[in-house]
Amino acid sequence: MSTWMVVEDEPDIYEVLLAMFEMWGIEGVAFVDGEEAVAWIDDVDNGRFKGELPELALLDIRLPGEIDGIKVGERLRKSPVLGQIAVVLTTAWKLSPEDQESAMSRTSADRWMPKPLPKFNELQAILEDVIAKRRAAARTNGTDKREETAKNPPK
Repeated sequence: MSTWMVVEDEPDIYEVLLAMFEMWGIEGVAFVDGEEAVAWIDDVDNGRFKGELPELALLDIRLPGEIDGIKVGERLRKSPVLGQIAVVLTTAWKLSPEDQESAMSRTSADRWMPKPLPKFNELQAILEDVIAKRRAAARTNGTDKREETAKNPPK
């Protein structure tokens, strides 16, 4: 079973996303703020998390607290374990093209998806396409750390 990560502060949105993931046969792991997500990434990097690692992170860029979705994305990219995860940034806020480009660049995100999110089947197709492209790039570059880490977790 695949696992996808959601960082979203709106309960209605993350609950719908997790329900959709379940219908698609995907395990969901959700965080309501950036602090919680970064603490979990630290646990993964330090070998304190033993579950299946996500292959996609859907990050709301506007979150409560000090750590927004962009900082979560930056932290993911610095992770020796999760650094190659597919990242999709989302927000309901209208950003300038410059701010959107900055967010994409800072996180090395794979996709920008404004809210409201696409409908059920379209959303699934978009997210699966993002993962497929990320997997293909990792194979081509020899940078897929997820399988290696699963076999040899950090000590």
